[in-house]
Amino acid sequence: QVQLVESGGGLVQAGGSLRLSCAASGRTFSDYSMAWFRRAPGKELEFVSAISKSGGSTYYADSVKGRFTISRDGAKNTVYLQMNSLRPEDTANYYCAASSRCVVYSTSYCKSLGPHEYWGQGTQVTVSS
Repeated sequence: QVQLVESGGGLVQAGGSLRLSCAASGRTFSDYSMAWFRRAPGKELEFVSAISKSGGSTYYADSVKGRFTISRDGAKNTVYLQMNSLRPEDTANYYCAASSRCVVYSTSYCKSLGPHEYWGQGTQVTVSS
């Protein structure tokens, strides 16, 4: 079992920044690729970003590329999502997820729920215009 706990969400004005954190516990952190998804009101869950097990590769949805940065700290068993230049359309509940199966996130399969064995409870991000 892996427990994931997100934090760092909140209310911010458009153009502002937030940093989300996801603390993992329970199993070897480096055995898992880590990803962020989000769900906006009335919409489906959407892939946002992912980072490989080693941290050497990162992936982003086109909608956040150039504005969001994902990173991981093996010593702290934590993955981060630095979100800059936030827009009202970034408003959503953000979820951290762990996958032992996905190595690269260039496929639609790994950008879906299926291969992610563990999920956090989510943290709300609200961007006001």
